Amino acid sequence: MFNLVFTAVILATGGIDGLPAKSPKSVGMSAERLRSIDRVIQRGLKAGGYPGASVVVGRKGAAVWEKGFGRLDWMSSGPAVSADSTLYDIASLTKVVGTSTAIMVLYDQGKLALEDPVSRYLPAFSGGWRDSVTLRHLLTHRSGLPAGRDIWRVALDPGHARAVVLESQLICKPGDCYIYSDLGADLLGMTVESISGQSLDVFLAEKVFTPLHMTSTLFRPADSLWTRVAPTEITPPRGYPLRGEVHDENAYALGGIAGHAGLFSTATDLAIFAQMMLNGGELNGVRILSDSAVQLFTTRTAGSRALGWDTCDGNGGCGSYFGARAYGHTGFTGTSLWIDPDREMFVILLTNRVHAARAKRPATVISDVRADLADAAALAVVEGPYGMLAMPAAFRADRALGWNNPIRKSRSRSVRRGRTTHRVAVSAKRSASRKSARAAASKASSAKSSKGGKVVKVAPKRSSSKAVPVKKPSVKKSVRSTRKPIAGKPVAGAKNLVAKSRGPGGSRG
Repeated sequence: MFNLVFTAVILATGGIDGLPAKSPKSVGMSAERLRSIDRVIQRGLKAGGYPGASVVVGRKGAAVWEKGFGRLDWMSSGPAVSADSTLYDIASLTKVVGTSTAIMVLYDQGKLALEDPVSRYLPAFSGGWRDSVTLRHLLTHRSGLPAGRDIWRVALDPGHARAVVLESQLICKPGDCYIYSDLGADLLGMTVESISGQSLDVFLAEKVFTPLHMTSTLFRPADSLWTRVAPTEITPPRGYPLRGEVHDENAYALGGIAGHAGLFSTATDLAIFAQMMLNGGELNGVRILSDSAVQLFTTRTAGSRALGWDTCDGNGGCGSYFGARAYGHTGFTGTSLWIDPDREMFVILLTNRVHAARAKRPATVISDVRADLADAAALAVVEGPYGMLAMPAAFRADRALGWNNPIRKSRSRSVRRGRTTHRVAVSAKRSASRKSARAAASKASSAKSSKGGKVVKVAPKRSSSKAVPVKKPSVKKSVRSTRKPIAGKPVAGAKNLVAKSRGPGGSRG
């Protein structure tokens, strides 16, 4: 019922409700430099990285560059993208815009502590090392959980899918390894539901989205919004093109509402959220979060990770100029949100690059475009702690390295034959050298003699016949377990494992 009412609000407002628009000059930015954004986004379009894109750049409480590019799909007659009305599947941005924010709300209410064991709220997630997994471990992706599981292959219904998540075993001791895990985010979402007594979508709508007038941010958009939704996969495991259904297969198996994916939103709505975070949890007199909670959850705490959020370390789409305090996240469908408190600004990019991309390497295209967007926005700031920085000779999108480069042709047969002959000769020479070494060792071994009850060995290639005593080496057996993990037991060699979720069941950006 609540979803129907929330959808009615979206239809009534048209989804047009965002930050005030201001000129770049009024907030200390260069309009000329911001125009680089258009060139970068258009180059990604022309290269076939995505059919359309939605962009918002904001600074000092206002939207200064808000545009839609291209179309919702590859049809020339398809609807044009609009920053304030086109709904995109934001994939893993769900983790921060949705799940982490819900945890922050409950943290402010004193209903949870970061060091609380997950089993306190989810008793089914217990046994072995799982008893020591805390909410902090989940937020920093250091719980020991794997990146994901093919839940969609085995789950019979959303209830069964939840049970599969809860029975997940660890592959390393909590705190000992970093593994970016969708399962951890799902457990956080379930924790929100356990504490609040509400489903994750209802909780977020009541506590976050509705108070902020984010009227176009929701799970499972109604069929009536179909014309506004950018399509994603054309040939997914579900067997039909996706539009208005979450792209991530595991999120779909969980009913379309999950801690790791499932939210749909517009760039304009996300701009409202970003400004609330920049303001320390408040916007237009409405406080969603405490400023102390925002500070705590967005400060780097383990590696590059904050609590739920990632931080800028030159990767992940934040570019080369955002400050050390910048934080954000990306989404597998081609989305990103980065916030730089030092510059009082944010950048948002929404695309559906998983929709039959025509580029040979769409992941490379979106990676470069994300970083270029952040760089262009940062370089457009002419007033602030960094002053006006020098513009680069070219952006990544101008170079387009690895986007559509043809595969290097093989060398001529004669060159290949020559290189092969050389490799064979080198291999033969090395083999002969090893044989010679083994022969020398064998000769030395056979030259042993007993003297005074001690074993002696005659060193090869020595003119002296003096015997050299040799100690008998101790032998330790190396045992490698091949057993599957059970009841929270570790898998050998899992320490310092870094994993990224990919494919149908993974929404990693």
